[in-house]
Amino acid sequence: MSSETDIRRLRRFNRSVTSALGAMDQSFLGRGRPLGVARVLHAIGQGRTEVRDLRDYLGLDSGLMSRNLRSLEDDGLIETRASEGDARQKQVHLTEKGQAEVSAYETLSDQHALELLGRSRRRDELLAALDLISATFTQNAPQIRRADPLDADIAYAMEEYTKELSRRFGRTFAVTQMSEEERQDFLPPRGVFLLAEVDGVAVGCGAVRPLQGSIGEVKRVWINPAWRGRGLSRRLMEAVEQEARGLGYGMVRLDTSRHLGEAVALYHALGYREIERYNDNPDADHFFEKLL
Repeated sequence: MSSETDIRRLRRFNRSVTSALGAMDQSFLGRGRPLGVARVLHAIGQGRTEVRDLRDYLGLDSGLMSRNLRSLEDDGLIETRASEGDARQKQVHLTEKGQAEVSAYETLSDQHALELLGRSRRRDELLAALDLISATFTQNAPQIRRADPLDADIAYAMEEYTKELSRRFGRTFAVTQMSEEERQDFLPPRGVFLLAEVDGVAVGCGAVRPLQGSIGEVKRVWINPAWRGRGLSRRLMEAVEQEARGLGYGMVRLDTSRHLGEAVALYHALGYREIERYNDNPDADHFFEKLL
């Protein structure tokens, strides 16, 4: 009985979402074309110009992709030409009219999203649920890239990180303002800040900075709770270690708290060994190092 109810709950969710998002509308957001075609236009606007890449990203078969592209081309929104790297492949590019249409969709989509979020008095819980749904349903693996520590995406990740620390520790942590000197510690050739993201939204981060001599220090490691247990923590830590090697560090150290049991378990699993305290961080209980 429970599984039957679970199925009905999921199907109810599907109906609610498709209705709220206008997935069945023939004129999505009143712009004269269905959601499927609008999604193709949006993806092109995000820089996905190779038709093969576009098809894989959206999960569309060749026939449906061709029809969607033909519709956009007939409306004067895109141009199609042979790929510069391979004449057998096709590329699509927005026309000036297409760029204006993407901008119009962006504005309307933002307004629509704010309206939907405004219906809930429990916004943080709603957003956490949306993250979990996205992590469960998406077929896109997180991409890891370098980022400036003062980027807005890093600021968002750090805000979420401090919110979680506040919940775990039972007291309020605040996002500290990074000085320019500290920022330089997280930029090559001294250090690096990595961001993990899915469809332009941060789901994790991690960094390394100089500690002493050839020893680097791993800092600011955070994974969105919805993405934990999916291998991202290991991928991100391995990427941080690879960056540390490239910067010339032969060893990395880090500290963590007894309140972050998952982090302690992860570092043990990745081959870090516990050592004596090496700093005066009052919130740290465990200290680790690893030869690279």
